[in-house]
Amino acid sequence: MAAAGQELLELKFRLSDGSDIGPYKYAPATTIATLKESIIAQWPQEKENGPKSVNDMKLINAGKVLENNKTLSESRVPVGELPGGVITMHVVVRPPSTDKGGEKHPSDSSKHNKCSCSIL
Repeated sequence: MAAAGQELLELKFRLSDGSDIGPYKYAPATTIATLKESIIAQWPQEKENGPKSVNDMKLINAGKVLENNKTLSESRVPVGELPGGVITMHVVVRPPSTDKGGEKHPSDSSKHNKCSCSIL
């Protein structure tokens, strides 16, 4: 339960292209799944390959992948350590699976090999 006077965390979410969603304020008792739902709702319409569900993305804070069922405080997000500071979390979206059959053709994958990593 959120205590009266408890500090809200100001978070922004960095997307793979370097753009941000936020910053917005959240209570330390907010679950990671709730954050992901908020990201999906605010995903820029012009961006392709947006997440469809909370399982389509990962949130990373300080090099640690955050679990859906944990709260911000349980995930050891620095509550109150950054007075007035904005905490940046990285959003990694799982690419949509176009191959429903599960078969991979090695000759096809070499032609369409794409990699997208952001190291900031």
